Amino acid sequence: MRLISGACTVCLLLSSSVSAQTETSASRANTLEKIIIDTDIGNDIDDAFAVGLGLRSPEFQILGISSAWGDTHLRARLLSRFLKETDRTDIPVAMGITKHPAGKLDTLSQAAYAEGGPSGQTYPNAVDFLLDQIRRYPGEITLLAIGPETNLGAAIDRDAATFRKLKRIVLMGGSVYRGYSQFNYGKTHGTDPEWNILCDIQAAQKVFSSGVPLYVMPLDSTQIKLQELERAEIFKAGTALTDALLVLYTQWARGTTQTPTLFDAVVVAYASHPELCPTEPMRLRVDDQGYTRVETGAPNAQVCLRSSSDQFLEFFMPRIVAPRFIW
Repeated sequence: MRLISGACTVCLLLSSSVSAQTETSASRANTLEKIIIDTDIGNDIDDAFAVGLGLRSPEFQILGISSAWGDTHLRARLLSRFLKETDRTDIPVAMGITKHPAGKLDTLSQAAYAEGGPSGQTYPNAVDFLLDQIRRYPGEITLLAIGPETNLGAAIDRDAATFRKLKRIVLMGGSVYRGYSQFNYGKTHGTDPEWNILCDIQAAQKVFSSGVPLYVMPLDSTQIKLQELERAEIFKAGTALTDALLVLYTQWARGTTQTPTLFDAVVVAYASHPELCPTEPMRLRVDDQGYTRVETGAPNAQVCLRSSSDQFLEFFMPRIVAPRFIW
């Protein structure tokens, strides 16, 4: 009887411990920021660094990642391989709308890596996935839009009322005062049509007028360079993530020593630590040529016009080179 009693005590202790761990995990999950990443990964290299930063951000519960614009099936394969190699197969991959606007090239610099991903896998439709997740978590999801906004525009067309139940959209897009390859001081040549906006102007117009709280990281604040010393520090770390980033960087650079601009990574950083890119309220309109115009009237966006490269990299580097998080 004593043995049975002792065994029961052990069972009760084990049960209590498991129950406490389950409650702690559930409590932690409730405090995480629910995010979906919509990305045109595979062209420029900044998307890979942005997704990598998302994977290393303990503030996030990543509900899914969707491929955007162009060859979205090949992009989905790239994401699948990237998530497998970084041991994050718990994150679903959705396939966005395939769209090749006339006059715009869609050459995936990292196609060879993507082709090493699963070839026969099927992916849920990105628009269906997004709307389903919003219905499941109304008012809770932050959508990180780091590619052309084709999937977002289609979701608005499909069900604008559900789309408006997003908590917020944080996007890389636009050029308010500063265009490409310009400093934040001295003379500039003015604004440029920014790539993510230009690739699908109509979709961007729908997003900017959607009524969802919008946080915009334009060219003005996202032209942060990942210089040679930082790249060396990342690529020698030898983790699954940094090894994958090294392969993707090598394919993007094509044997040269190119310096990446971390446009999209600024979006991911802002979503967890907004002090890295302070915003101000503005009213922005996307015109028919793909420019983001400042207008008078009620603000429709919070816009970051300036950021500090030093502060950003002090945040970015330790996370990227760190070992995998223990969830």
